[in-house]
Amino acid sequence: MPNTPGVVFEPSLQALSDFAELLADEVRPLSLGWFRRRLDIDVKADESPVTIADRNVEQALRRRIAEQFPEHGILGEEFGAAHADAEFVWSIDPIDGTRSFISGFPLWGTLLAVTHRGTPVVGVIDMPVQAERWVGRLRQGAWLNGSACRTSDVTRLSDATVYATSPDIFQGAEADAFARLSHAVKTRRFGGDCYCYALLASGHIDLVMEASLQPYDYLALAPVIEAAGGVITDWDGRALTLNSRGRVLAAANAELHRAALAVIGHVAP
Repeated sequence: MPNTPGVVFEPSLQALSDFAELLADEVRPLSLGWFRRRLDIDVKADESPVTIADRNVEQALRRRIAEQFPEHGILGEEFGAAHADAEFVWSIDPIDGTRSFISGFPLWGTLLAVTHRGTPVVGVIDMPVQAERWVGRLRQGAWLNGSACRTSDVTRLSDATVYATSPDIFQGAEADAFARLSHAVKTRRFGGDCYCYALLASGHIDLVMEASLQPYDYLALAPVIEAAGGVITDWDGRALTLNSRGRVLAAANAELHRAALAVIGHVAP
């Protein structure tokens, strides 16, 4: 397992993250070429929007991964899973924040992750409009555009800022749990999709709480946040894997994370 001391990865985490960055470089011009253009918008079965940009970027990424690592599996938002039982599986969200993308709002990104036996070990959060990229490798470090980044040292909820992409992602008891955390913190803000987690990794905000996420939404975030000193789990404090339910809580450090979990409490499925 990737969290076992002395494990030797083949390929190495360095090689995997280098290739993931190369992929991000290659598809940046592709996604930017469609940004703020008139696009046909389709609505998927889950009522989320999708465009030619989402599909073209994912197709390009899948093709390159299959060329470089034919034995690896791939899980993508638009085209599903292939060889998902492989030892290494790539997770792709070609445009995280499609609603932002189609409305001209610049805080959308491309998410890439590599999982080893279900655990995310490499993550890339690429923000094409901002020309910012966060990279995390399990227990090796996290970087923003090549410079090391670190989460904040805020440990008290009363000093913390919490973000969520939208209040609409919480339903019923989930909304009540988010309200409890909101009342306990100093500030709450909405918007940003994956950018919220990137800002947390760089110490600008302290908490992110979300629900109804898919694996391709959160797998790339975990290595970045954890390598930067933060904690990211589900709402019950369990590590995120390919099989997590999609309720995500990220915090700048373990003490703040424990405090947030205590306020959220158990929320029934």
